[in-house]
Amino acid sequence: MPKRKPTSPIVDAGGSVSRDQPEVIVDFVFDRGLLHIVIENVSDAPAHAVSVKFDKPFRGLGGEREVSSLALFRKLQFLAPRKRIETLLDSSAAYFARREPTRIVATISYRDNDGHHHERRITHDLSIYKDISYALPSVPPASPGRPIPLPWEPKHGHSPR
Repeated sequence: MPKRKPTSPIVDAGGSVSRDQPEVIVDFVFDRGLLHIVIENVSDAPAHAVSVKFDKPFRGLGGEREVSSLALFRKLQFLAPRKRIETLLDSSAAYFARREPTRIVATISYRDNDGHHHERRITHDLSIYKDISYALPSVPPASPGRPIPLPWEPKHGHSPR
């Protein structure tokens, strides 16, 4: 079987890049004091057997969950073109207060439609988010017998039945 030569991006009329090979990334998103992790196929080709290995473990959701070991990062069988999956990591204040890792290397492995293996490493430095200012959403005052509502409540997994 002849070796395929690398393909170059194709730019469409709207200026966006289209690739005939999948390109999967992992990113950390800071949004008003919350840190999220995103796994995204930024190409127009599907990715198969996607897995992400982090160089060190890290915890989220108030320290309750080892986020780096979620099934999302171990066994994602199919990631459609332009598909993005995002999960809450933690509030930035809680994450940094626990002294969780700030330099994280993600190694992403996946296969294309022809079964060819692709791998990329992305280094993230979360310390850039330590000093960012943000406004908290306003919270209505508590009334007698009613607890103070939280602007967000960390949850994971399935709801109890």
